[in-house]
Amino acid sequence: MRTKLLALLLLALPAARALAQTPADSAALREAVLNYVEGWYEANPERMERALHPELAKRVVRTDPASGRSRLEQMSALTLIQSVKRGGGKDTPPAQQQKDVFILDIYQNSASAKAVMSGWIDYLHLAKWNGEWKIVNVLWELKPQKK
Repeated sequence: MRTKLLALLLLALPAARALAQTPADSAALREAVLNYVEGWYEANPERMERALHPELAKRVVRTDPASGRSRLEQMSALTLIQSVKRGGGKDTPPAQQQKDVFILDIYQNSASAKAVMSGWIDYLHLAKWNGEWKIVNVLWELKPQKK
């Protein structure tokens, strides 16, 4: 019985790898995240829109200092694109435009990534949508302000 189980596991490994990360997916994911990051810094709404699924949910947890209670603030794809049209991060000097992208995991049509930008860190969920990687969810956190 153990021999059969081991044989099944060994046969399943190549199939699992075939469904996981490929170099093409890694490159396409990186491009999607950079369209988001650089679209912000360039104030380029077309580039930002290319990166986003239309039903994007971008969220941040804020804590009321008086009560200590948390609340969830949300931004849609349309709101984010409108913000980019109004100038986005174009006032960030090029030397301060941090654009670190980390692909954390890819499995079939789902992926997780992290983008470290000048003022915040974004954790992104992406989905392969009609053959293209699109950002579906973003949970972000502001970096502490330098004193």
